[in-house]
Amino acid sequence: MNDKILITGANGQLGTELAKLLPEAVLTDVADLDITDFQAVQSFVQERQIKIIINAAAYTAVDKAEDEPLVAQKINVQGPENLAKTGCKIIHISTDYVFDGTNHQPYRPEDKTNPVSVYGKTKAEGENAVLKNAPTAAIIRTAWLYSPYGNNFVKTMRRLGAERDTLNVVADQIGTPTYAADLAKAIKQILPQLNEQTKGIYHFTNEGVCSWYDFAVEIMRLSKLSCKVLPMTSAEYPTKAQRPFYSVLDKNKIKKTFHFEIPHWKESLEQCLKQF
Repeated sequence: MNDKILITGANGQLGTELAKLLPEAVLTDVADLDITDFQAVQSFVQERQIKIIINAAAYTAVDKAEDEPLVAQKINVQGPENLAKTGCKIIHISTDYVFDGTNHQPYRPEDKTNPVSVYGKTKAEGENAVLKNAPTAAIIRTAWLYSPYGNNFVKTMRRLGAERDTLNVVADQIGTPTYAADLAKAIKQILPQLNEQTKGIYHFTNEGVCSWYDFAVEIMRLSKLSCKVLPMTSAEYPTKAQRPFYSVLDKNKIKKTFHFEIPHWKESLEQCLKQF
């Protein structure tokens, strides 16, 4: 691929993994490029002759978004819309939070969205803005992202597990963890296959299903930490923003369209922990 690639949100978990796989890409974070400023985006893309944008920039503070809806809106809706309007091919990262979590079977990309939080609503609007404005776009919804970088559940559990004897973790929210390195590899594989025929929404997480409690138990086991994890309900741990109770994503479309296999979450967690 000789097309020039721009990665936004390059300092985040996914951006960091993408930068390792795509060393020739132009990397930006909020200090280098304000994606909410259309003029800035337009001139940046033109000056550097960018042909493909991977948008990994987002406002992801789920609870804080309830208090800052306009900030979340700017970054999660206006930003992606500005990037899409450049005419570049775009891969845009979205989330399981676009669903309400009342399903009992994995959500397919074409299932109706019904977000129950400000964060989820802005991400759903961002998807629509990209599809409407970009001639070639792949939207990839993912969930429960972790890596050795940034702030995430795995790092928090390891820190708390080393400090405490017991830990209560929510056991009634079901989904699938996603190792950022696996998502980055998938994106790299999708890049040369991006065209008008493949335009649409896709789902990517690791394989398998678990609760946050199951995930925490496995983190302790693989990290050889003696901290005992105890299950609790979401009601016992109230948060400002509502979380989807069930957000398992159906990955058949992405596997069929772009021809790849996805590792199981336990396998990927083990790979990630070797990096620590």
